[in-house]
Amino acid sequence: AVLALLGRTVAGGQAFAFDRAIMLALRQPGDLATPLGPVWLRQAMIDLTALGSETLLTLAAALTIGFLLANRHLLTAALVFGGTVSGSLAVGLAKHMVGRQRPALVDHLVEVGSASFPSGHAANSAIIYLTIALILMQIVAARRARWFLFAATLLLVTAIGASRVYLGVHWPSDVLAGWSFGALWALAWWAVGSWLRSRRGG
Repeated sequence: AVLALLGRTVAGGQAFAFDRAIMLALRQPGDLATPLGPVWLRQAMIDLTALGSETLLTLAAALTIGFLLANRHLLTAALVFGGTVSGSLAVGLAKHMVGRQRPALVDHLVEVGSASFPSGHAANSAIIYLTIALILMQIVAARRARWFLFAATLLLVTAIGASRVYLGVHWPSDVLAGWSFGALWALAWWAVGSWLRSRRGG
């Protein structure tokens, strides 16, 4: 519902008041080129946003699939591959269809090139990291380990999305849509995995 509402509003050329308010609140008053906080925070946000880059996400997915194959978890490897690849393609299609321009309200602190909606970093990090976490939780026996994996992944995905707003390259609604889409996609593949395992168990 969140994704549909945001997409319809953005595609219609409308803007959200909270987008502008949040982005301005993250910059020094009277200096839209300087973000709030100490110098180290800016570098930390740049480092965090890199964890949602195409290169690192591809590497994370490839290493996970390789590890699963080496341990003969063939179904889990196939689910991770299917969920991450199809999800990334869907995000690219959504960006092309909506074609929202990047925010010009504040200075960008990193270079960007693609369309703005939904946030690719937020969506793809949710798709890849959450899909990996949720599907791995189906084969991890210890309950504490499963919840740690889920909580750590949720924190990572949240930090990556927040960094895009802090760096001025996405509207908050872009990130919210990316999180919503990515979480929905990951949950869908978790459900597929549960269904397939139940059939195999039967």
